Amino acid sequence: MAYNRRLRADCRAYTGPVFDRLDTAQTVRDVEALRAALGERKLTFHGSSYGTLLGAQYAETYPRRVRAIVLESVMDHSVPTTRDFLQSEAATAEDSFREFVRWCDGAADCALHGRDVRAVWQGLLALAGRGELEDPAKPGTSLSSSDLVNTVAFRKFYQADYAGLATAIAGMDASKPLPASPTSTAPLPPATPVFCSDWHLPVRDYQEYASLVAMMNRTAPDLPYLLPVHMAAACLGAPTVNPQHRLDAHGAPPILVSNALHDPATGYPWAVSVARQLGRSGVLLTYEGHGHGSVTSGPCMQDAVDSYLTDLEVPPRGTSCPAVPS
Repeated sequence: MAYNRRLRADCRAYTGPVFDRLDTAQTVRDVEALRAALGERKLTFHGSSYGTLLGAQYAETYPRRVRAIVLESVMDHSVPTTRDFLQSEAATAEDSFREFVRWCDGAADCALHGRDVRAVWQGLLALAGRGELEDPAKPGTSLSSSDLVNTVAFRKFYQADYAGLATAIAGMDASKPLPASPTSTAPLPPATPVFCSDWHLPVRDYQEYASLVAMMNRTAPDLPYLLPVHMAAACLGAPTVNPQHRLDAHGAPPILVSNALHDPATGYPWAVSVARQLGRSGVLLTYEGHGHGSVTSGPCMQDAVDSYLTDLEVPPRGTSCPAVPS
């Protein structure tokens, strides 16, 4: 908490007044100013990942100024508690790891085909925990457990690059261990102050924090040290000016909510929840594949989104598009 206070004070000193106006509700007003400056009567908007929060809150704030909004890989800003948020994030990440293992078991071109993928991965986690795993991008330096999970694996899940992940794991498994040494974790994303302004994720004390970490490790046994728990810790003590709430965009036209069934960061249940919160305005488009972001995943998805954005043709409710081989 003391470190967080010092870090916020340092950031504020370097960024000035903008530091206290980084929440999504403020950015909604920026988008509205852009719409007005362009002379557009209504807004056409495509938000992906964290940008879905911006699109959803614009529709909530200015429902009658919406022409068309696509929310792709959807953040659910109604998740009420720290435990609910972290459990959701751990579950969807672990789902992607299971899908990777399933793919590798059935794909002859997987670099780990025929091996116990989980055992190999757990061996790398153990090496990283001791500071003995060499960072492939920085020869001679060690890779931390957190960076192994969040940089090596999680980023590959975004593009569903299972072949690339298997090759990376096989390469690290074949490399010689380094002498044990302390490891450091990569810095948090620059967008952390934005996240802290939008999400109220309190933790009472260390005992609760430890229980949250244990819960995440039970939910995602293959992916400890996931980034969301670091983000939650980094936000402790920070003021949250735009906290979670159920979405209310009454009066908005149809809004297209798009999500992959196996998204590593914004799980499919979040998309279902957001579509329900939008009520009659919410139209859910399901991509039956993998990855974070799906609107360019094959002609079915692309045509549905393009027709909506250009001609306001809304796909039938319940529309699903088949997975496209990566």
